[in-house]
Amino acid sequence: MMKSKLISFSILSLLLATSCGGKTETKEDTADEKKPLVKVETVDFRPVVQEGHYTATVEPELINNISAASPNRIKQILVDEGIRVSKGQKLVVMDDVNTTSYELQVANAKANLENVQLNYDRAVELLKIGGGTQQNVDQMQLQLTNAKNALASAERSLRNVQENTVLVSPIDGIVTARNYDPGDMTGALPIVTVAQVQPVKIVINVSESELSKVKKGMPADVTFDTYGDELFNGTITMVAPTVDADSRTFGVEITMKNPEGRILPGMFGRVQLNLGEAEHVVVADRAVVKQPGSGNHYVYVLNSDGTVSYNKVELGQRLGNTYELLSGVEPGSKVVVSGQSKLANGMAVDVAK
Repeated sequence: MMKSKLISFSILSLLLATSCGGKTETKEDTADEKKPLVKVETVDFRPVVQEGHYTATVEPELINNISAASPNRIKQILVDEGIRVSKGQKLVVMDDVNTTSYELQVANAKANLENVQLNYDRAVELLKIGGGTQQNVDQMQLQLTNAKNALASAERSLRNVQENTVLVSPIDGIVTARNYDPGDMTGALPIVTVAQVQPVKIVINVSESELSKVKKGMPADVTFDTYGDELFNGTITMVAPTVDADSRTFGVEITMKNPEGRILPGMFGRVQLNLGEAEHVVVADRAVVKQPGSGNHYVYVLNSDGTVSYNKVELGQRLGNTYELLSGVEPGSKVVVSGQSKLANGMAVDVAK
């Protein structure tokens, strides 16, 4: 019985040893099989349209601040913010309490002129019949001139008062501000502000590296959040000749026609400029790996020894299902487009045929 047990134990030990030996061989085989399988694509330079994207706020082409020439009480304000007005339209009526006194000055100046004119005419007639002197005529001539000047001055003062009694718009536009109410005394602020919105302008800031590509007369595409994807056209009308020392950018002014008045001052706009073409490497978007917790992006590049390198890249524009790369991958490289989740820098891989 004891002998039988010994034989059974020996057989079991032999089986276990054989089994362990088999597992060791399988592990070596498995190590080779666990090399990650990836798909790669060869990338190269491609001509890529360079687009500049900017944000800006709509500004009026011209602004007029409507104020009285001298402090006065406001009698009526005939418009409010957002109202469209025409050139010459009445906007504000001021208190005309001072008008009467200026009218009286004009009346007195006219009466004085008539009296001086009469005396002058008499002096001339007396001189003709020998009853007067040339000196007297000359003195009356001087008085006549002074009287005419006094009347002109009084009439000019009256016109100024009248013009500042009824204030009109000097342009076609839209009222963008109203700072007082009827009954208020005028102060430092304009009573109302009228802005010309045909055309309008947008000022964007362009970097030094882009400045050489931006020219006066270039077209610009503009969209507004208010109107969704609707495209509006503008033209570059001014490029600032000096750089802003703080932002290191140049101001560029874009003028836009606005015949229907849909574009209003203060609207937020997005501007796109075509800055020409450049040769850059383009990769499939599925090749780009974003590092968690950061804004960095990477691409796995296949090396000649069958390993992969984890290359940090600088993304340019998204072009459909591809990305423009500004740096990080050389043309002619083979980049991994499938299987990145199992990869690490320097790891050997198998490439799917």
